[in-house]
Amino acid sequence: MICNYNDFKNWLNHLDYRPKLLLHACCAPCSSHCILFLKKYMDITIFFSNDNIYPKEEYFNRLNEMNRFVQEIGDDIKVISSDYNPDDYYNSVKGLEHMGEKSIRCYNCYRLRLEKTCKLAKKMNFDYFSTTLSISPYKLEKWINEIGFELEEKYGVSYLYSNFKKDNGYLHSIELSKEYGLYRQDYCGCIFSFEERKKLND
Repeated sequence: MICNYNDFKNWLNHLDYRPKLLLHACCAPCSSHCILFLKKYMDITIFFSNDNIYPKEEYFNRLNEMNRFVQEIGDDIKVISSDYNPDDYYNSVKGLEHMGEKSIRCYNCYRLRLEKTCKLAKKMNFDYFSTTLSISPYKLEKWINEIGFELEEKYGVSYLYSNFKKDNGYLHSIELSKEYGLYRQDYCGCIFSFEERKKLND
């Protein structure tokens, strides 16, 4: 099991084949660095599954921007999107609504999206599944990887360790957002982060 970023990079550099990766993506800006980094080593399919996003219009704004970015970089990368089911998110955080960023509420949100990704990866015979979530300084990569490896054991699909904020990954994603003119939202996505951001701006 790969448990740190240096081992992860070393493993990538010694791959003798191109694994098929199902990569959960939260949005185009966060995905940009991850895709450009990983596509040198793997055949990537993007899975856009984010039932936490509020409102519905925001969900489709981010999905459309994801599709646009993939088309603009000109690689044969497919984007798969799940149906928008916000009730799945609200059920996963029931009773935790009052908790803030980096709380167990977020842990359950990570798990919801990673589990949907893992199940699809198993169904479609991908070699690995992973997520772009770890690029954000507001997300806890320790929890993300903990959940990923638990799901690997549960479903029998290999999880790809991720900590994409390393090597200035987050800063690179900001630069790529400017380069490609990507819509960059100012809140995580859920109604709770939306309201928290609104209070700060008032």
